[in-house]
Amino acid sequence: MLIRKSLVLLILPLVLAANEPTQPIENLSLEKALELMKKDNLELKISRFDEQMKAYDHAVAKGNRYGKLDLTLEAARSNDAGNVFGFKLKSREANFGDFGFSDFMGAIGAGAQQANGDFGAFSQGLAQEGGNILALQPDDLNYPDTRNHFQTTLSYMVPLYTGGKLDQYGKITQALHRMSQLDSSKLLNEKIYQVTKTFYDISLVHQYIINLNNIIDNITRLEEIVVSMQEEGFAKEIDHLEVQARKAEAQSMLNQAKFNKELAYQYLSFLLNSDVKSIQYVDKMIPIPNIEKEKVQENNLDIQKAQLGLSITDMAIALQEASFLPEVGAMAEYGSADNDPFNRFFEKDFYTVGIQAKWNIFNGNIDKNNLERAKVENMKVQEQVNLAKKGICLKVRKTLTNIKSKEADIHSLETQLEFAHKVYETYKEQYKEGISSISDVLIKQSKELEVLLKLLTAKNDYNVKVFELKNIINEGETL
Repeated sequence: MLIRKSLVLLILPLVLAANEPTQPIENLSLEKALELMKKDNLELKISRFDEQMKAYDHAVAKGNRYGKLDLTLEAARSNDAGNVFGFKLKSREANFGDFGFSDFMGAIGAGAQQANGDFGAFSQGLAQEGGNILALQPDDLNYPDTRNHFQTTLSYMVPLYTGGKLDQYGKITQALHRMSQLDSSKLLNEKIYQVTKTFYDISLVHQYIINLNNIIDNITRLEEIVVSMQEEGFAKEIDHLEVQARKAEAQSMLNQAKFNKELAYQYLSFLLNSDVKSIQYVDKMIPIPNIEKEKVQENNLDIQKAQLGLSITDMAIALQEASFLPEVGAMAEYGSADNDPFNRFFEKDFYTVGIQAKWNIFNGNIDKNNLERAKVENMKVQEQVNLAKKGICLKVRKTLTNIKSKEADIHSLETQLEFAHKVYETYKEQYKEGISSISDVLIKQSKELEVLLKLLTAKNDYNVKVFELKNIINEGETL
């Protein structure tokens, strides 16, 4: 009883810890987020399982070289004449009695007794009743007693020569395993892109929310000015209504931005397979990576996959060429049989060894057509490799151009935003002095908000293109 209580006390904390819900992650850094993604992302886990299955496929292909060794245990019971006679032969116990010699010898003995020592009479009796003797159905052979049969057999079959088929199967499955690893690396790069982009998206939305709050504060102060001027008779009710409408519009945009931020957090939590509540914001511009054509073509995963696919088609050609060569295999069998299990095993053992050679002479040109198809597939993949190289180079140049364009837009919009804010402040002061209308002030305030939206959009577009470029050049991120 004491032992049972002690076990309960030991196990209970473990159970409680296992059932305890995962704590939300606060103040998460980008570096830590990438570590969590690599470890816990569900799609990456599935991709790793695919890798393992391809590795087992390769192990299966290699295993075919070593042949097959089987141990067979058979147990049977029968009174079928053919089976019983076969059982006795397998057990090395067949005798002349099993052929019905007792009935035959009985008939001979009866004939000799009737001849009473007269050989001529005996021969004449056999001649007269020969048909009956030959037609005699031996009871021991046709109606044997029920017999058990236990047979143990060890058999081994191994391919000696297959024209290189097994070698090519092994190489192809190994290449397919490598292909699955490249797929996992490509998926990893995609997830790095998504996690990093989401971090920058959240940071941009956070900055946007701060700016919107500042704008709403400015509108609130402007509203206070309008109310004060309205009380003194220098402003109209319509001025107040215009400011309230603009404030409601800005508040609506703020609420939408908060919803977008919440959705971004939900997406980040999905990518990390963890509940993320807050992050460490990133506000620096992403540097443009250095581009070298040779390294891009060497590291790009799509090009690597295309080149690996080309080598697989080379193996496929060699595999089809093997169909024109003979196949040679060997077999060996060893066992023993008896009416009792394992009885006198080595006294009644048996063996068989053999070799088989097979060479296809004609099959309607199927092998020839398969070979030609493999060669055409190889030429097709060669062109796909060339296309992949040229396409990646074009994509890199196009992405670089877009990045530089967005970079210029950001510098221009930052200047415009600073100018738009100063203009808004100027018109607000002019409204206090009665020089500008409230509509003019709100128009300038709208212009500031418009430029702010354009700036944040340009920054987001810039980030997206830089992430795409880093994804294309594959800066060494692999599983």
